[in-house]
Amino acid sequence: MKFEEITLNQDFEPAREVVVKALADEGFGIISQIDMHVAFKEKLGIDFPPYTILGACNPGLAHTAVTVAPAIGLLLPCNVTVEQTKTGTVVRIPDAEEMLGGAGISDAPELKDLAEDAGARLARVVAVLRG
Repeated sequence: MKFEEITLNQDFEPAREVVVKALADEGFGIISQIDMHVAFKEKLGIDFPPYTILGACNPGLAHTAVTVAPAIGLLLPCNVTVEQTKTGTVVRIPDAEEMLGGAGISDAPELKDLAEDAGARLARVVAVLRG
């Protein structure tokens, strides 16, 4: 799977906030958040650096997608990871066109258009994060 990886020269929480805002500016809300570092500590007793999976969703795009191809819900929401590393905070954003357009779930032209729209929005998020 293709994805963009951006390293922000910020601590985890301010970087996470920047990512959430950049996504919101492109119409994506965060409908789920999985804090892996918390889960690993609670379930395994392992200390793990801050690592969060943000479930980003653009309601209009999601509605179109599941209306055209209900099975596309297997790929929603769009997961964006935010990870604290020794050199900064790493953000990973998937390639929406590959994820939605090439998933093999449907060859409906509406999905291709939707994937292009989502891809353009996420490309703008990447551009903002890269500054």
